[in-house]
Amino acid sequence: MANRSLKKSNEYFKRALKSMPLGVSSNFRYWGEDKTIFVKKAKGARFWDIDDNEYIDYRLGYGPAILGYADDRVDAAAREGMEVGGVFALATELEAVVAERIQKMVPTAELVRYSNSGTEAVMAALRLARAYTGKDSYILVEGGYHGLHDAALWGAAVEKMQPGDTAPPLEPYGEGVPELIKQLVHCVPLNDANFLEDVLKKNSDQIGAFLIEPILGNCCGIPAQPDYVKAARELCDRYGVVMIIDEVKTGFRVSRGGVQELMNVKADLCTFAKALGNGYPISVMAGREEIMRKIGDGVAHGGTYTAHSVSIAAANKTLEILDGTDALKTIETYGKNMQAGLSKILDSRSVAHNFVGHPSMGGLLFSEEPPTNYRDWVQHDGTLYEALALNLHDLGILCEQDNREPWFLSEAHDDVCLQETLEKFEIALDATLKELGRS
Repeated sequence: MANRSLKKSNEYFKRALKSMPLGVSSNFRYWGEDKTIFVKKAKGARFWDIDDNEYIDYRLGYGPAILGYADDRVDAAAREGMEVGGVFALATELEAVVAERIQKMVPTAELVRYSNSGTEAVMAALRLARAYTGKDSYILVEGGYHGLHDAALWGAAVEKMQPGDTAPPLEPYGEGVPELIKQLVHCVPLNDANFLEDVLKKNSDQIGAFLIEPILGNCCGIPAQPDYVKAARELCDRYGVVMIIDEVKTGFRVSRGGVQELMNVKADLCTFAKALGNGYPISVMAGREEIMRKIGDGVAHGGTYTAHSVSIAAANKTLEILDGTDALKTIETYGKNMQAGLSKILDSRSVAHNFVGHPSMGGLLFSEEPPTNYRDWVQHDGTLYEALALNLHDLGILCEQDNREPWFLSEAHDDVCLQETLEKFEIALDATLKELGRS
């Protein structure tokens, strides 16, 4: 049912392949030789590729464009940041201003440090937790994602579990990750406090950190249950483990105070990135003063481009808008209305489905019951979703083909976007069901 041509993108891909692996700057931007898209421009909730195909975007760069692409308010602030001059290996005035904004919005952010990406912020948080506790091992949650660094590039191969297994084998996400790191990593399923407690009972003398996304940003947005979050917090306290809450995706998106406010949980350390600067590169590690004061008192942290004058100015304006307006409420309302509209279409065709996560970054799953952890997700059949996503792309509705990635929304998604999305979703669904012989 292809309605679009990717001729220019395909030709450009062949050119780019000669100078870049996979023809792109991130593995996740490669969608195949004939499907990889090159962007020409973007505004609001839409972008245009170099073939002039127009898309309503529900990826938003995996979440950063919380206010929409090229937001006039944020871009004006960024231009003022350009006038400051860039980087100096010295501080600028806005660093403390933005830190104070974050302290106000996130009570657990007693002290703040900047980095450039979510990966960097998580790396710094793990280093700091080890220094504070004097313990090198750490716990990851199955299905979580914490950036492209060796310490976090480990996952539970749930699909390889055999009958009777209590835990799946631990494997790296690709080659080049030192096998030696494996001995430091423990993996636990989300929403199983007993499993977490067993791991801590056996290994708490070695475990310095528990790293968790309370909403799994790369697994459909599956949320932690309130009782689990409460139990995990208590267990970390009992066993002397630093609780690191990774809010790279949820921060300043699911509420003003992030997932910690939403779930009423307090991290020891937390990380933020995506929505912090509406797409300008900036991230934050923050947390309890007692722990954060280890920076400079034994712990190294820094970076040439941290708190770049453009990015810090963009973050200042973005947070001002998110804290002082109804932007987040607008986004949440759009998400609820979209999900209601999609449900109506799916119900009319007797397609079982679930929405998980938060309306501003919700996952769509075609299953009878919603998953509660990564092990549940592995059991579902993603065939319908993957085929549907490709048909949506051809109609100008962009979501991730892999349903582990939620649909991200922005303040710029409006009623026109919603109506167009629902109309095209219905067309794409009917075509997909026919293609798969399910109509």
